[in-house]
Amino acid sequence: MPRAVDVQIMGQKVTLRSDDEEEYIRRVAEYVDGKMREVSKSTASRSKYSVAMLVALNIADEYHRLKDDCEAASTRVDRLLERLTAALSEDG
Repeated sequence: MPRAVDVQIMGQKVTLRSDDEEEYIRRVAEYVDGKMREVSKSTASRSKYSVAMLVALNIADEYHRLKDDCEAASTRVDRLLERLTAALSEDG
């Protein structure tokens, strides 16, 4: 059953509902809060909407780069596994 967890993002209380552990929810919220504060300091815009949009784009970029890295690593592991299987078959 989803639990309610109160967090602070950019000084604003937000109640999140999730089946995840409270510690995880807080860690995610702290990450978003940190990103928003970081972007807020480095941009001329003080609009929370603009800051949130830039943060969303930054997080989406991080996600896709990590996803691409993970897929590349998985492909490399698959190739190495094929080579290992072939080598073991030859010896077998």
